[in-house]
Amino acid sequence: MSHRRPLYGWLGADAVSLIGTRVSMIAIPWFVLTTTGSATQTGLVALAEMLPLVVLKVLGGPIIDRLGARRVAITCDLASVVVVGAIPLLHHADLLTLPVLLVLVAGAGALRGPGDAAKHSLVPRLAETAQVPMERVTGLGSTVERTATLVGAGLAGALVSIVGAANAIAVDAASFGLSAGLLAWATMSMRPVAEPDAAETERTPYLHQLRQGWDFLRSDPLLLGIAIMVALNNLLDVAWATVLMPVWAQEYGAGAAGLGLYFAVFAGASAIGSICAAAWGARLPRYPVYLVAFLITGAPRFVVLAYDSPLWLLGSVVIASGFASGFLNPVLGAVIFERIPAPLVGRVSSLTTAMCFALMPFGGLVGGALVSWQGLSFAMLAVGATYFLVTIAPALSPRWKEMNKRAADLPQPG
Repeated sequence: MSHRRPLYGWLGADAVSLIGTRVSMIAIPWFVLTTTGSATQTGLVALAEMLPLVVLKVLGGPIIDRLGARRVAITCDLASVVVVGAIPLLHHADLLTLPVLLVLVAGAGALRGPGDAAKHSLVPRLAETAQVPMERVTGLGSTVERTATLVGAGLAGALVSIVGAANAIAVDAASFGLSAGLLAWATMSMRPVAEPDAAETERTPYLHQLRQGWDFLRSDPLLLGIAIMVALNNLLDVAWATVLMPVWAQEYGAGAAGLGLYFAVFAGASAIGSICAAAWGARLPRYPVYLVAFLITGAPRFVVLAYDSPLWLLGSVVIASGFASGFLNPVLGAVIFERIPAPLVGRVSSLTTAMCFALMPFGGLVGGALVSWQGLSFAMLAVGATYFLVTIAPALSPRWKEMNKRAADLPQPG
């Protein structure tokens, strides 16, 4: 089982890091909202984190291919311990003003961008080393992500209620250190992706490497279409998670504990969906699964949250949308990695992910503006309607059916 150790270690490291990050995803917006009372400022903090995250994802691709994904991932995690850990420390010293918080979350985002991209770039090599199908690795990775969201959301609700939002962020700082150590131990014997081309990569100018990744991405209409569609959906999801849901929890009296419970139920159902995708994904047709899953996980949750829906309806929609969302990342991950040549995996996967994240910095601002303009119900319905229009796009273009092609059916680059 030694050939599976890198895969299991990577999954464990990702789980630890994601649990801490999910705690911060609830703790930081709640901290800002409860201390300032401003949905707009809450969205501004989300912008401060997401903007450098996206930019550094783009710029970090050539660095990942040059230095190796393992080294970049471990270095970024270790640096995150210091940056994220400074938030609770400065809070206790009465030095955590809003401008200082914006600087710190921007630094955290700048490290998460290349760090997450580097971990993501390890997937093809992990699948090869563990001798398992790509869908198995992406499905297990998605299961870990959803389960971490389940645990992190529940933990965040409890920590914020008991020790306060700022102290809960210390858990995120500690998680980065544990993640770095676990990843370093598990992957120490795994050689980097595309090792034979390392010398040539060193000689290639940085900007030329960056352009190589972009040239490949724009030459593949399916990859480009996926990136654009997911970018729009992520914009709406950030508006929902960082502004609309905290405002909903506050207006309906659910509090931080109720907000954490909602995210935990969604993530739990999503984890079950990801397990199913890991088990059966290699045999399922990707295109219809992707299309149906996105339609279920999208607009319905916004509609029920826009009104004072009964608990049974709210719970049913949360579970259904969460379960459907569990199939998305395994399908997308397998399609993306199978279409990228190994020497370009760092650059192209970083660019693809960066495009998917490109609009996320503005999600909080959009959510805050909509709530401030016409109230929570209008904001929920507006975001839900837009989500539906975006997710119906794959049904209108035959190009998306290329998702059904497996690695053996794709032309192999020279």
